[in-house]
Amino acid sequence: MADGAKKSWLGRLRSGLSRSAGGLSQGIAGVFAGRKLDRDTLNDLEDLLITADMGIDGARSIVEAIAAKRPDEAQDINTLLAEEIEQVLTPVAIPLDIDATRAPFVVLVVGVNGSGKTTTIGKLAHQFANNGLKVAIAAGDTFRAAAIDQLNVWGERANAVVFAKEVGADPAGLAFDAMESAKAQHKDVLLVDTAGRLQNKAGLMAELEKIVRVIKKKDETAPHAVVLVLDATTGQNVLSQVDLFQQACAVTGLVMTKLDGTARGGILVAVASRFGLPVHAIGVGEGIDDLQPFEAGAFARAIVGLDGTDS
Repeated sequence: MADGAKKSWLGRLRSGLSRSAGGLSQGIAGVFAGRKLDRDTLNDLEDLLITADMGIDGARSIVEAIAAKRPDEAQDINTLLAEEIEQVLTPVAIPLDIDATRAPFVVLVVGVNGSGKTTTIGKLAHQFANNGLKVAIAAGDTFRAAAIDQLNVWGERANAVVFAKEVGADPAGLAFDAMESAKAQHKDVLLVDTAGRLQNKAGLMAELEKIVRVIKKKDETAPHAVVLVLDATTGQNVLSQVDLFQQACAVTGLVMTKLDGTARGGILVAVASRFGLPVHAIGVGEGIDDLQPFEAGAFARAIVGLDGTDS
């Protein structure tokens, strides 16, 4: 990313996380007002981080790391906190890399309806196309006409071919046909949308399992990536979503959207601590460039309200 674009993205990141950062900063100020950094204060900090949706494990590891450093009152707790959050997040900050030697590189995109899944596919298609890749999209959420229409619009914007069938068509059959067509058209990457109805969890899991089985009949190494899209505004509910989709299909990485619409940005820390799955990208807005690769340091500083880039 060019320097100007990076500064613009970091500005949007800080702005997008302002609600999360504001609540956390106020809480920290309240915890440390006129107090020494002793065990009682650290316990209160741990409670604050838990209420900020960072999860029990994430909060505890961060506070224990701060305690081990034995900071004095002269040290800035916000800076220390950012450093420890970065330590938790750095191992999972892994971009979604496309291996063009496996063309078409099949990316199965899953998530509940409303998570931003279809929009994420469109933005990824646009980014991949800008990087010189030949992109195809399979409109596998065949139960929602709006999803198919939305992907057709994104396909035009990204100069990506969209494979679609009539509403109600078999998603697994569509995925199989899309793989054949993408191979014949020499596409580098195929992004496969899926339905995300949670009214019937057993049905959702069975459908995803069938899609994976059918894809493997065409290419036993596929899908090469299974990306779960999570909506940050749902808070702790995303933890059960990760559990559910891991049962249905072998999730290989995450994208978290709508961080600009919530005070619950800490949920990303909870997800990283509990599952350790790669976080490929985060979204902090509706714009086409508001989905960017996840950078642990930039996120950690933004969520505690600090300026500057990651080190």
